[in-house]
Amino acid sequence: MAHTIERTADPVRQEEFAGRMLQVLNDACLGYLCSIGHRTRLFDVMAQLPPSTSEEIAGAAGLNERYVREWLGGVTVGGIVAYDPADGTYRLPPEHAASVCRANGPDNLASFLQDLALIGLVEDEVVAAFRDGGGVPYSSYPKFQELQAEETARVYDTALVDAIIPLVPGLPERLDSGDGLDVLDVGTGQGHAVNLLARAFPASRFTGVDLSEGGIAAARAEAEALGLRNAHFDLVDAAAVAGQYDLVTAFDVIHDLARPAEALAAVAGALRDDGVFLMGDIAASSKLEENLDLPLAPTLYTFSVFYCMTTSLSEGGAGLGTVWGRQTALRMLKEAGFGEVAVREVEGDILNVYYVARKGS
Repeated sequence: MAHTIERTADPVRQEEFAGRMLQVLNDACLGYLCSIGHRTRLFDVMAQLPPSTSEEIAGAAGLNERYVREWLGGVTVGGIVAYDPADGTYRLPPEHAASVCRANGPDNLASFLQDLALIGLVEDEVVAAFRDGGGVPYSSYPKFQELQAEETARVYDTALVDAIIPLVPGLPERLDSGDGLDVLDVGTGQGHAVNLLARAFPASRFTGVDLSEGGIAAARAEAEALGLRNAHFDLVDAAAVAGQYDLVTAFDVIHDLARPAEALAAVAGALRDDGVFLMGDIAASSKLEENLDLPLAPTLYTFSVFYCMTTSLSEGGAGLGTVWGRQTALRMLKEAGFGEVAVREVEGDILNVYYVARKGS
């Protein structure tokens, strides 16, 4: 005989949760407006203006006033822009500008909000994967690499040479002395990290590999524009890298791969005996309960569902997803042959931790 379980809602908690869902709806919509504010440079323009009318702001930004006025209404009621009804002027408070303007580098969170429109494009395919399994192929994300390059560049430009590379004791000096080092960057994307390092350390030789033809083309174009002779880029699967290197880097890529274990084993095989693997990856735990208070946890899980996990599964891969976490990363590094691993953090990088790994028992 079936039993009916009665569940009586607590009216106070029900009302509180309804308010929470209203906040989710409003904030999600506000995220799209912030993406537009970033892409049109409206935030950057307003940060340089005194209190101004919609006509003045539109003129300074070179945009249509009617659209700017409606956008201003949304970001005003959303608490991002301040409005003075006495003279019809708007201003972006400097405390707010610090989180939405390009000039603030890694602190610019508005840049991330461009991803909302991208993941919205594939929602139907993700829903189908929920029903049928499999995943969404990389080809369904036409702007992913462009957005990823913009987001990571904000960290690289600020911290790669001065903060991330020095996580390995003595590495800057080795890169800059004598014959330098042979360096490989796995999953290089558009190659900006490689080009920054090649320019900073001309004594060393840098190679970036990726499976994206568009990414490799962009990387080569940037290297040529910078006049770099020590930066090279090839179309190579991360799980099939070969050669011998003193340093291998992989920034925000291993968790996306269809064959992460094979890629890590290939990296270990490509390292010289005294070589170092420097891996940047998501700052999260492999245990759900340890991510409850993580500031970006909902974002990380969302990106995993809509990109990281599903693109890997589309290739029949491991589907680690964004939140594969430190415990899994450390285990897989050990299984790949890395006996010495240190975990480091970089101030201002809220997304990643960095693993300094060496081969050995």
